[in-house]
Amino acid sequence: MFERFTKDARDVVKGAVAHVEGVGAGTVDPEHLLLALLDREGSRASFALAALGSGEHREPVRQALREARRRAGLSRAETDALAGLGIDVPEIVARVEEVHGVGAMSGGRGGRGRRTGRGSFGKGARDVLQGALRVAVARGDRHIGDEHILLALTARPGVPAEVLADRGVTYESVTRVLYGGGEAKAG
Repeated sequence: MFERFTKDARDVVKGAVAHVEGVGAGTVDPEHLLLALLDREGSRASFALAALGSGEHREPVRQALREARRRAGLSRAETDALAGLGIDVPEIVARVEEVHGVGAMSGGRGGRGRRTGRGSFGKGARDVLQGALRVAVARGDRHIGDEHILLALTARPGVPAEVLADRGVTYESVTRVLYGGGEAKAG
């Protein structure tokens, strides 16, 4: 599948791996793909994000992803569902961090030391990349671009889609920016 990726899409994947290596995590997750997309300039996904106001949202998006990592990657919907069962996630996070330090629930670090070499792709990241392929095929595109990765992130439930939707970046809004009414392609 990687051979069908455009240079921009390959750069997103490489950027996600770099984010993982930068924090010493073991696997590439959807959040890392989003961070790599936010780093991009001059691509179709960066055009869509800029058109939807991501320039002013980059740091808040990064902060929201950091907060989700502190909650062990739970989305707000998952946190709310647990609250409905009487489980207070912020309280649990506070207690764990009191004993083990800030970020103890982030995963990927807990005493295992820093991994070297290439980060592997977690199931969520693999699902996003497969989703990007499905989006490209459904649109009749021969190659998978970074815009397809962005669309796949917005279509998949989880923290990246939630964080983006909070800022008005949804599958529908990205599609509208990139493809207009549905048939015409942007740029």
